[in-house]
Amino acid sequence: MSGAAATVGTMSMMSAVSRIAAWSSGFDGGAVPPAVRAVARNCLIDTVGVALAGSTAAVAGRARQVAVATSALGACRLFGTPLKLAAPAAAAVNGTAAHALDFDDNCYAGVVHGSAVIVPAAFAVAEMADASGNALVDAVIAGSEAEYALGAAATMTLYEKGWWTTGVLGPVGAAAASARLLGLDAQATGAALGLALAGTGGAKAAFGTDAKPLLAGRAAEAGVLAALLAAQGASGPLDAAEHPRGFAALFNGGVFDVAAIAALGTGWRLLDPGIDVKRIPVCLSSHAAVDAVLDLVRAHEVPVGAIARISCDVPPVVIANLAYEKPRTRQEAQFSMNFAIAASLLKGDLGLAHLDDALVREPAVVALMARISSFTGPRWDAAARLAAPEGAHVRIELDDGRVLEGFRAFPRGAAADPLRDEEIDAKFLACAALAIRPAQADALLGRLRTIETQPSVRRMFDAPTDGTP
Repeated sequence: MSGAAATVGTMSMMSAVSRIAAWSSGFDGGAVPPAVRAVARNCLIDTVGVALAGSTAAVAGRARQVAVATSALGACRLFGTPLKLAAPAAAAVNGTAAHALDFDDNCYAGVVHGSAVIVPAAFAVAEMADASGNALVDAVIAGSEAEYALGAAATMTLYEKGWWTTGVLGPVGAAAASARLLGLDAQATGAALGLALAGTGGAKAAFGTDAKPLLAGRAAEAGVLAALLAAQGASGPLDAAEHPRGFAALFNGGVFDVAAIAALGTGWRLLDPGIDVKRIPVCLSSHAAVDAVLDLVRAHEVPVGAIARISCDVPPVVIANLAYEKPRTRQEAQFSMNFAIAASLLKGDLGLAHLDDALVREPAVVALMARISSFTGPRWDAAARLAAPEGAHVRIELDDGRVLEGFRAFPRGAAADPLRDEEIDAKFLACAALAIRPAQADALLGRLRTIETQPSVRRMFDAPTDGTP
């Protein structure tokens, strides 16, 4: 670890936290490339949409009940409800909702669900501060680039060690976004980031349980609290990354690529590696295989009943993430390759309406899941895993003896094959319809699409002005 710390000192005379703080508090929002702002805008739209849908989930209801019982009132809306609480509680509840259905975006810089933590934190603090929509976009950019820089510095090592990187890295992104909205200078922002990183955590043992979305909410809350404490003068460890008993040493075996931090401001991780927006509401590790199977079945007009076996050759991380071959609940099904493929084949396209325990137990689904298997073959050397982190080679054996094979490096919706704005808007409206009236959803989408012209984030959820019910 001392070597990494020495490299930081030689490179910039600043710690990683200080370098991130200097950049995130000081960049000129007006100089951010339009393409970056467009990605940040889509992150806002997609995350608010999935959070509205997620607000109807049982786990979001539990988080909401606890927050209402234990938190102060404030100006910050709990998505999908008329309730308003103080910023930390709103960030916690909305962060839980954003990840409740596992329909939120991903980024391979850190292998994180970034927006599900950053957007709820930024939205809550923007409401608290009565900030403009333009300031909210700047904050999302600040939080995203800060978190993804730290994730890139940690490399894949952090994720492969078993840490749930969304819980570990999320507080830093949330703190950077919140500090930006609070107008904190570099010194105070550094304190916020140090507080967030020193107290972070999250284990993949959470997968398949309520703990996973609740930890996303907790990460959002932690970042907001860190920024608010720093605004009051609280200090935090600026060497939280490099300290002998800090982040890199304790979490990551000393692995920490300081060049990833030094690169802040010279490139945009919102563009490279970019953001993967989910087309279907299950773990992203299954998406490439699902798309490859559907491509083959549709191209060759294969009836589902003619499929004898499906095998998926995937990277090790996919096997690790999709732990449930025989899922018993909706939550387990979201981490099951067998379910993702079987349900997609039987239902035509997997949507939010299909995420229930009854479908998991449906005889046709259970029978088809039994004919699906996953493994990691020799094709997945280091170069292949880098080129297609959650790619899939699929083989479909038919009852008549034919064999169909296909490969996808990335699914539809990935940064390498992005959804169009119209598709993101359609996803938003479908998600929002679960929680709010159609006219309100249309009005909210219109405001989010023009977010940088909106004078006040507090008015984003206002009812339509034309009297439409």
